Amino acid sequence: MTSVGIVGGLGPESTIDYYRRILEAWQREAPFSAPSIVIDSLDVQRGLALVEHDRSGLTEYLLGSLGRLAGAGVDFAAMTANTPHLVFDELAARSPVPLISIVETCAEEARRRSLGRLALLGTRFTMEGSFYPGVCARYGIAVVVPGDADRAWVHERYITELLKGEFRDGTRQQFVSLVERLRHEERLDGVILGGTELPLLLPGPVIAGVPALDTTALHVAAIVRRLRSPEGRPSDTDRASAGPSDHHPSGPQR
Repeated sequence: MTSVGIVGGLGPESTIDYYRRILEAWQREAPFSAPSIVIDSLDVQRGLALVEHDRSGLTEYLLGSLGRLAGAGVDFAAMTANTPHLVFDELAARSPVPLISIVETCAEEARRRSLGRLALLGTRFTMEGSFYPGVCARYGIAVVVPGDADRAWVHERYITELLKGEFRDGTRQQFVSLVERLRHEERLDGVILGGTELPLLLPGPVIAGVPALDTTALHVAAIVRRLRSPEGRPSDTDRASAGPSDHHPSGPQR
């Protein structure tokens, strides 16, 4: 049986959500079985500190997790967070197992739905990083982010509430108001929930009148398709959304 490795803990709530969603998606087609999943849980606070101050250290921290997952025999892996995709290319080049990129998966879905101009919400590192705009540009999609004050507010709520599993009605309404304002100011086609805790705060396919791209749901769907494919190989549907390491053979990359 094909096995997936999950780099989890970044943060804990989204890791639990991934596990639940993977099982639910699998059991819709095979109700009397379960997929093989190995989770390596990291320290979200250490991860955030490395994102802030030591990107090469972040790469090594994540590679350690991927090495443990490879040692457990997984066929491919995924990270249950958007922010660590800041170093996805470096990871993919050195990972001992293929990786599925949450960013590529999201961009592919946006193109499929002809969503050409998208707001991006997530941590400050995600909103200010180049990885979403860079990947989306290859699909002909423009990414816009909130202004300085709004980015600071989103990040603060993310770190102080969402990562701790606090999903408050007041915060939810403020996020909806932000999306509504961005929709009018930026002529949006949709919004990327570029933090895997955000779908827990903002469930549903539409926010403030625009489609919401739930990156957790899209990533989980890609993971389950890969789990169901022969020997864990990417399907034709997933080749466009696979990360760079899917173009390397399995096994350590030096």
